[in-house]
Amino acid sequence: MKHAFPLLVCTPLLLSACVMEPVPMPPPDPLASCGADELQYLVGRPGVVLDGMRFSQDVRVIQHGMAVTMDYSAQRLNFWLDRRDVIERVTCG
Repeated sequence: MKHAFPLLVCTPLLLSACVMEPVPMPPPDPLASCGADELQYLVGRPGVVLDGMRFSQDVRVIQHGMAVTMDYSAQRLNFWLDRRDVIERVTCG
């Protein structure tokens, strides 16, 4: 019976060492779902460069001051143009 007491005290401590905290997953990259991350090199270039490009997904070219719908599509590429029709952002949505 003398040896049972340390075993009763140590067992919960040993078991608590086996409990692992869940590793949080990093949030998904909002630019990766449509490939916008690979097209960031277009930022600063004139919007007319898009005329000669082909894309496998939906593309939306948003000119400065243009009204856009709030619907979100993770696979759609958005090219945001400034007042001079220069690409200022490439995003998904």
